[in-house]
Amino acid sequence: MTDRKFILLTQKTRLEQLVKRYNTIGQAEFYIEHHGGDFSVYQEEHSRYQEALQKTSGYLQKFGRVSILEKEYLSGYLFGEKDILVVLGRDGLVVNALKYLHHQKVIGVNPDISTYDGVLLPFVPEDLPKILPELHKRPIHSVTLACAELNDGQKLYAVNDLFIGQKTHTSARYILSLDGKTETQISSGLIISTGLGSTGWLKSILAGVSGIDRYYGIQNHFRLSPDFRHDAKYLYFSVREPFPSKTTGTEIVFGKISQQMQIISLMPENGVIFSDGMEADFLEFNSGAEVSVKIAEKTGNLVN
Repeated sequence: MTDRKFILLTQKTRLEQLVKRYNTIGQAEFYIEHHGGDFSVYQEEHSRYQEALQKTSGYLQKFGRVSILEKEYLSGYLFGEKDILVVLGRDGLVVNALKYLHHQKVIGVNPDISTYDGVLLPFVPEDLPKILPELHKRPIHSVTLACAELNDGQKLYAVNDLFIGQKTHTSARYILSLDGKTETQISSGLIISTGLGSTGWLKSILAGVSGIDRYYGIQNHFRLSPDFRHDAKYLYFSVREPFPSKTTGTEIVFGKISQQMQIISLMPENGVIFSDGMEADFLEFNSGAEVSVKIAEKTGNLVN
């Protein structure tokens, strides 16, 4: 194990983010207290994370080389084929990381069980001395990713979901093709979700539909397919707020993507594709661009 390389992915605590914004701890404390908040909550949360970071780093150093990577540098980092990524943070940090990997193993470590749910963080720092020697035989939880590939060859992967539309609040215009049907649409954009993302943005869309149905006394029995799990080999899509007009339709607004969906942009500017809520890491999707959305050729590999 001593020739292994661990990449320890970290994220700034809320206290560090405040200090970055207000320059000093004193000014950050004044801001929080001035608005009626309890600054000690931020300090205690920061201390717990730093303690977990020291423990995790110490354990990893006993089994290989360790490089610490901050979340803000994740998108530009080049991972080695045999690197092992150890994520110390919230569940969303695991999601952010998976799409930049190519089959490397990921170990999710919960730094603060009192703060983070830890759905994708099955371990705490104290578990590492036991699991690291067993990495070659521990079970791997496979996670299906979505892929958006443009006609110029650019790709963007998604662990939870893809957004395709306008980066502003204006309407998106495009031509959508799925399962032999084609429709020109105007909408607030499309959400395309993986099985892992079924409890994210897609869940909120379905909750809104159910709320409208209840208002009108309609009994809504819709359920996602029971096999739409993290490793499901299909996607769900939803068109947000489709607008019917003389030239646009609203027939293809929700369903499964078993093979692929084609979308042609009709937007002169500000068309974008981003994934997993990371708006800064996007593909331009303006007039002339065509995207194919499908299951990715790679998967996420979470150590259990």
